[in-house]
Amino acid sequence: MAEAHQAVGFQFTVRPDGVDLKLSQEVIKNIYLSGVTAWKKRAIQFKNGVLAGVYPASPSSWLIVVIAMMSSLYIHVDPSLGMINAIKDNLRDYMSVQTRAVLSAILFATGLWLFLIYLLRYTLKALLSYHEWIFESHGKMSSSTKVWLSLVKMFSGRRPLLYSFQASLPRLPVPSVDDTIHRYLESVRPLLDSQQYNQMEVLASEFKASMATQLQRYLILKSWWATNYVSDWWEEYIYLRGRTPIMVNSNFYIMDLLYVTPTHRQAARAGNVVHAMLQYRRKLERGEHAPLRALGTVPMCSTQMERMFNTTRIPGIETDIVQHLTDRKHLVVYHRGRFFHVWLYTGGRHLLPSELETQFQRILNDTSEPQPGELKLAALTAGNRVPWARTRIKYFSQGVNKVSLDAIESAAFFLALDDEPQGYEPAKTNSLDSYAKSLLHGKCYDRWFDKSFTLISYPNGKMGVNVEHSWADAPIVGHMWEYVAATDCFHLGYTEEGHCKGDVNKGLPYPTRLQWQIPKECQDVIEASYLSAKQIADDVDFHGYLFNEFGKGLIKKCRTSPDAFIQLALQLAQFRDQGVFCLTYESSMTRMFRDGRTETVRSCTSEAVEFVRTLDKFSRFALFRKAADKHQNMYRLAMTGSGIDRHLFCLYIVSKYLGVDSPFLKKVLSEPWKLSTSQTPQQQLNLVDINKFPKYVSAGGGFGPVADDGYGVSYIIIGENLITFHISSKFSSPDTDSYRFGQNIRKAMIDIQALFKTENDKKIVENAKRVPLENGKKYI
Repeated sequence: MAEAHQAVGFQFTVRPDGVDLKLSQEVIKNIYLSGVTAWKKRAIQFKNGVLAGVYPASPSSWLIVVIAMMSSLYIHVDPSLGMINAIKDNLRDYMSVQTRAVLSAILFATGLWLFLIYLLRYTLKALLSYHEWIFESHGKMSSSTKVWLSLVKMFSGRRPLLYSFQASLPRLPVPSVDDTIHRYLESVRPLLDSQQYNQMEVLASEFKASMATQLQRYLILKSWWATNYVSDWWEEYIYLRGRTPIMVNSNFYIMDLLYVTPTHRQAARAGNVVHAMLQYRRKLERGEHAPLRALGTVPMCSTQMERMFNTTRIPGIETDIVQHLTDRKHLVVYHRGRFFHVWLYTGGRHLLPSELETQFQRILNDTSEPQPGELKLAALTAGNRVPWARTRIKYFSQGVNKVSLDAIESAAFFLALDDEPQGYEPAKTNSLDSYAKSLLHGKCYDRWFDKSFTLISYPNGKMGVNVEHSWADAPIVGHMWEYVAATDCFHLGYTEEGHCKGDVNKGLPYPTRLQWQIPKECQDVIEASYLSAKQIADDVDFHGYLFNEFGKGLIKKCRTSPDAFIQLALQLAQFRDQGVFCLTYESSMTRMFRDGRTETVRSCTSEAVEFVRTLDKFSRFALFRKAADKHQNMYRLAMTGSGIDRHLFCLYIVSKYLGVDSPFLKKVLSEPWKLSTSQTPQQQLNLVDINKFPKYVSAGGGFGPVADDGYGVSYIIIGENLITFHISSKFSSPDTDSYRFGQNIRKAMIDIQALFKTENDKKIVENAKRVPLENGKKYI
């Protein structure tokens, strides 16, 4: 039992003449190194906290101001206009005159320095509140925007840390009720007949005339007090208060590299990826990642990143909570129905990739059987929330069950070592479909859906992530995943045999099994949750599709937005698939504001409907331009705080708090999103040049259908020549078919591109008519 010997740090024997104590030098050394590392970490966090806290100034600037004030004492010039003398007069008399003069100069300099910091911050906040730049045509920048951009760069300082800009980000503004209602009515006009639209106008008018002003007043008050008037309510009421299963309905997934598998050894790939995640977490905890910035200058909010690791959604009877811990040093691994506890540190450092590979291989080699009830235990996190909350209180609040559950919920994240290979294989037509369903729901009991994310490892070396949605949105996890993929492939690497590089430390303590005592009654609840989750999972109709006929490069040459192009193609596909238009949800980020998350772009506009209906008519190209411009404007309004849905949602929450009923708001919030879409960003970090390494791209990720009779579509624009579509629906709906919708998207994309080709051919002909023949006398 080598692991038993390694676990013993010291031994003692009681003797008649006293206690004979034998200490292990190795353990004492590890304790010392762990302490040194912990103090070093605290020192770095304190230093970076100070740097971020005084940004865009720096601690050295305080010294400069102090020296300047001290110099004034000797040249008899008082830049403080008498304030230094006033401070000196109020100091204790027991100090010497020189000491009081020096101290008063330091105090004044410190106050002046703090004042300048706040002045810089509020100046930068005022600059960041300017959003006209986002409404300008691509490639064109007005003189005022150029001046603004130069000022932002000047006031942004140098080498910012991850959280340096947080205090300078503006607050999300509250739109006027009139503007929101006007945009809402405009958005539903193409979806309603005249009678329905008139009824909606009446409801909106009654709302404005009765309670809108009162609700808006409370909302404005909240916007003054809270850092963001939407985000906390959005997290609580949209995510945490939901009592239905979060598997498929809320959680989303992210795929591995599309064409490349760095190694086919499961333990080795997991070792490198976990080590890269630990490196990312260390930089995250220290705030050392560079903040994401639009145009390379405009900072985005980084708040969501704080809860990436050591975070679990805890079930409750009425509402869940998000539990975030700090500095947890272990991982919980699931393999073939067993849960293992794995330490991630030794001697005050991360386990090396080769050491992690050893630990994971030990788990893969373990042939022990699951304990009673252990195999499908995680199905509790896949089923309804109330049974899980009650079961947790009744069976997991004490004893070994509590200890083991605490180990899972406090772990850095959850790792599932699967035993069935997955991944994209061009020779298999449904390989992407199977891969996505495995990531989205797996077997319904081999993912801990409550963890901030579950890392999934397959026996062929492929990886993937299942993400709980309440704590953050897809771009946040995508940021981490890009870092991990680049670090894994280009920095850590593998040996020729496919193992992790580095020496193998066989002296590590073995992973330990988590212990459970699960009675028959609890096993019955687990089985019920599993059957409920399996019914949901079996109903997911998924189709993954790689569109490579053309990509962003060709769309940009057509001088239109790639996102607008795809959204109009989706509207065309929806109409061809269903014969009607529907309320369409497109997710847009609001991270240019403090604590911003998302806003809805209602992509089914009157202009889009008109374009789709007249696709075969002569004026179709002009209508496409009009619809694309409209979509871009809607997207930009959403990004800059002038969206529709979050404002109406918050007004509805206020009405519920006040106990008043609004038929208008109730109607708005009950409308189904039959087409829910989202674009997953790529190349947030630019760690890999995909022009040089075109195979090192991810397939992106996706989510489950939002409506029972609708589609969920995630699309990822990869490089210049590839777009990936992740399409989900439900088998139980006779009106939907994910594969059919994918084919409709493909045809719609090609048909719209043909418009540009036709228009381009017409321009060539028109230009040719103006070109003289070689004799210079006649024209074509």
